[in-house]
This record gives sequence, structure tokens and C-alpha cells, in this order.
Amino acid sequence: MTPTPEDLLARASVAEEVHALRPDYRALLVVVDGILPAAGDRGSEALLVAAEEHARGLLERTSVDALPHVAAWREAYRAFGAKPQRTRNSLEALTRRAPQGLPRVNRLTDVYNAVSVLHQLPLGGEDLDRYAGPPRLLRAAGTEPFDTTAEGKTVVEHPEPGEVVWTDDAGVTCRRWNWRQARRTQLHDGTTTALFILDALGPMDDEALTAAADDLVGHLAEGSAVRSWRRLLGAG
Repeated sequence: MTPTPEDLLARASVAEEVHALRPDYRALLVVVDGILPAAGDRGSEALLVAAEEHARGLLERTSVDALPHVAAWREAYRAFGAKPQRTRNSLEALTRRAPQGLPRVNRLTDVYNAVSVLHQLPLGGEDLDRYAGPPRLLRAAGTEPFDTTAEGKTVVEHPEPGEVVWTDDAGVTCRRWNWRQARRTQLHDGTTTALFILDALGPMDDEALTAAADDLVGHLAEGSAVRSWRRLLGAG
């Protein structure tokens, strides 16, 4: 039986050993249903352009790694043994890319990438119909399966022991907190129900985190009658 969004969010969790690394960490989980699959349109293009301009303005004043939330995420990566200069969190990767142009994929992906840059927070999107059980953030044992691609071929890898990963009952859905998503649950052109994970550390307060979620849902609601549910997982 497919769990309801309310049930899935109620069973979502962040392990205590993750909070021990960063007591200021919060995850805002947002489920959006009724998404209308579509190619990029004028609205999503305008949002991408605004995000690119915002990134250019930020980087005219400071380097990427000195932006407050990027710097905080670099510290979080170091706390569990990752090298942020080699494996960049999704916010840093998108912000670095934005001045030269963000990718154009489809309306859904374009909107959430733009919101990530505009609000300066890591934001992951997953196809909820491909999920197996609730999302859980924990430190890996190192045996969990993670399906990805290497040299154009599908392969199964495993996280490093102690690595912070998002998982469901079938395996890892995102490695190194918010670095790389699994192929199994990634958004695609036919996605109609999505789970979004908005990650925040100390430089971002709950009001700003909520504003990012409101912006995301608002843009996805343009032209379609979506329903949404959310849950904030905070320290303690």
C-alpha cells in the first residue's frame, strides 16, 4: 500500500549522530502532488534568468566559498571527512555555474534549481513514486547501495563509512548530505509527485527556510492545481 504524504513525512527522520555533527541543521521536507509535466516555459525561463543574475551579483562582491551558507556547508562536509573542494554541495555547484548559465532541463527541475540559487540553500528533488519507505538522514555503514553512472554505464557504488546520506528502504537516495542523487529516485520528465528536501544550517533561519519553500510551491502551482505537505525536521 502506497503511504500517504502525511504518513511518509511523519516517519521521516534525521539521526542523532547527524545532529551531533551540526546541531544547527534543519531539513524542511516538502511533498508536492499534481505537478503537470512540461518543458521549460516563459515562467521557468524568467526564474532561471533571475537566479543567474542574482548569482552574478553575489559573486561580484565575494567568492563562492565565502558566501555564508556555502561556507557553512563546507564546514559540515569536513566534519564527516569529505573534501568540499572535490565534492561540492549542490548549492555551491549551482552558484558556481549560474553566472555562465544554469542548465535547462524541464519546468520542474528548472524551477527548483532556480529557487536553490535565489534563496541560497541546497535543495534536492526526488520522484516520490520511486521511493521505498520514508526518507532518513543518517551516517552510512558503508554497505548501502547507491545507483549512479560511471563512464556512461549504470553502476552500484557504496558510501564511505560515516558519510552523511539520505536513504529509503531500498538504499541511498543522495550521497554526502546534498552532493549527488541516485538515479533510481531522480526527477524525470513524467514526474507528478515530488519530494523536495531543503537543507539549512545556522546562517539561514527558519523564516528564510519557509520563504524558500513557499516560493518553490508557488511557482510549481502556476498553471496546475498542486497540493503540498511539509514537515520541518530540526535539531532535537
